[in-house]
Formats: sequence, structure tokens, C-alpha cells
Amino acid sequence: MRHLCVMVVWVCFALGGLAQQPATTDSPLAHDPVMAKQGDTYYLFATGQGVSVMSSKDLKTWKFEKPVFTEAPQWAVETVKEYKGHTWAPDIIFHNGLYHLFYSCSAFAKNTSAIGHATNPTLDPADPNFKWTDHGKVIQSVPNRDMWNAIDPNIIVDENGTPWMSFGSFWDGIKMVKLTDDMMQVAQPEEWHSLCRRERSFELDDKDPGDGAVEAPFIMKHGDYYYLFVSFDYCCRGKDSTYKVVVGRSKSAIGPYVDKEGRPMAKGGGSLVIEGNTDYAGIGHNSAYHFDGKDYFLCHAYSVAEDGAPKLFIREMTWTPDGWPVVNY
Repeated sequence: MRHLCVMVVWVCFALGGLAQQPATTDSPLAHDPVMAKQGDTYYLFATGQGVSVMSSKDLKTWKFEKPVFTEAPQWAVETVKEYKGHTWAPDIIFHNGLYHLFYSCSAFAKNTSAIGHATNPTLDPADPNFKWTDHGKVIQSVPNRDMWNAIDPNIIVDENGTPWMSFGSFWDGIKMVKLTDDMMQVAQPEEWHSLCRRERSFELDDKDPGDGAVEAPFIMKHGDYYYLFVSFDYCCRGKDSTYKVVVGRSKSAIGPYVDKEGRPMAKGGGSLVIEGNTDYAGIGHNSAYHFDGKDYFLCHAYSVAEDGAPKLFIREMTWTPDGWPVVNY
């Protein structure tokens, strides 16, 4: 999310567009979608004021629900001075009897960023136990101190039951840190890993996001491997977006991840999963799930026919005989 002017245009469009959408729709606007299933209902969370929420019984018709936060979390307003409640790139996971929501608070084109955490015992707004409880900051990045950006969180619980959070955008790429079992904070002693990066121009100031355009990690376990999906190139430019999704895999959640040709993702590797075509400019910031015997790939795609509007893109995901994901248009 690099350029301020582009992002301001998209935010204005997104907020206005969401406000104009009907209560239910088969073609919703969405940015950075993630999903969980409770009972017979799918719940989708996305970038938006207070974190946008939708629900569906069939992954086709979507109902707009109330956002997670009716007011911007006070800790985030105080921590990230330019944050006003428009909350980016959430992740949702069920762990130890609670739904855990992680969310990004940031200033445009700066790594003045923080990742927050909230929990709810249920995703059903009609349940009397429904209540989001915010637990505040998990990590924070600071300009001139950190060469990473605390946005785009994704949580994976490994085969030992240990939760890990991957995150990052531009700067020095995608990072991972171990969390405590309740996912409230970074585990001690701290354990960090670098998962994916692209070459960055050496002479750039540390405050500059850089030209190593990688962000939006999402890790999925399939068979014997963990698969790391990331988005290369540029989002948020409407019809000029160049977003694409690449993947690598590892026998360990903490990597190292390599692509089909054996190139390390930590050194710029990544095998193409999907990219823009004549219908969609850029396609990216994905998530991936196994529901009811099928694997699904979610992301947003900038519709050429709708002047670059970010549309929810859901497809069934299959696998090659040698275990690489396939997503068709």
C-alpha cells in the first residue's frame, strides 16, 4: 500500500461504494478478504471502517453485517497518529474456543503501523454471547527503527500447536513471529523469521517502502507442506493495478519456503498462482481454506468492466499431482 494519493482515492471509493451497496449482493466490493465458517454460515472480514463484515450461506449471496468496531480502538488512535478507524487487512482464526481477529492500523506509505487483536466466542450476531473484545496491540513497527511493516497479519498454528503470525509489506519483506498460546502477545524469548523478500534498492531511505513489492502473506497447510502465498507488485491502483499471487512451500511453518524451481522465497522466489487478465487488472491479497471437502481461494480483483472496482473473487482451488495449487479464472 505504497502511494498516498492512490490509496486516498481507493479509500474514498471503497467507503462510498460500500455505503451504496444493497443489504445483500452477489457481487460485493471487498479488499483483503479472509473468512471463517461457523455452522452453515460463512463470515467474511475485509478492509473497511471498523473492519467490514459479510455473511453468506452459499459463498454467492452476501449479507452485510455490522462492522467489528463501531468506534476506532483508542489504543490504535493513540499509537498510529494518522489512523482514524479505516482498518486494513484482517485475519480470522478459531483457536482454543474463541474466534481471534487480527487487524492492521497504519498510516499510508509509512511503516508507522501496528497489528491489533480482538476475540469473540461466536461469529453469529444473533447469539446472546456475541461480543467483540479488543485486546490491543500485538506488535508495532516504527520508522527509522524497523525495516519491516506491521500490517497484513496471518496466523498459522503449526503441528505442535504453536501459533505463529506472519505479516509484512514492502520494506524488507515478510516476517514471522511466535505468539503466546492465547495469541495475545509475542512469545518470550522472542523468535522471529524472515519468510519472503524481493530485492530493494540499496540507496533508498529507510522510511521509504521501497521497490521490493511483496505483501499479504497467507499460510495454508496441505498434505505434508505449508504453503506460503504472497502478493507481488502493486495493489490499489484500480485498472492500473499489477497485483499477482505467488506461492512457495516448506515442510516447516517457519520455512524456508521454496518455489517450484527450488528458488528460496527469502531471495525473491515464488511460483505464479494467478495474475490479472482482460477481465481483472490485478488480482491479489489472497486467503485460502479447506471447507467441506473442497479448497477455496479468496482475494480481491480489480474489475476492468467496473473501472477498477475491487471485487470479491472466490474460486475452488485444486492441486497438481506434485502438490502445487491451481486457481482458474
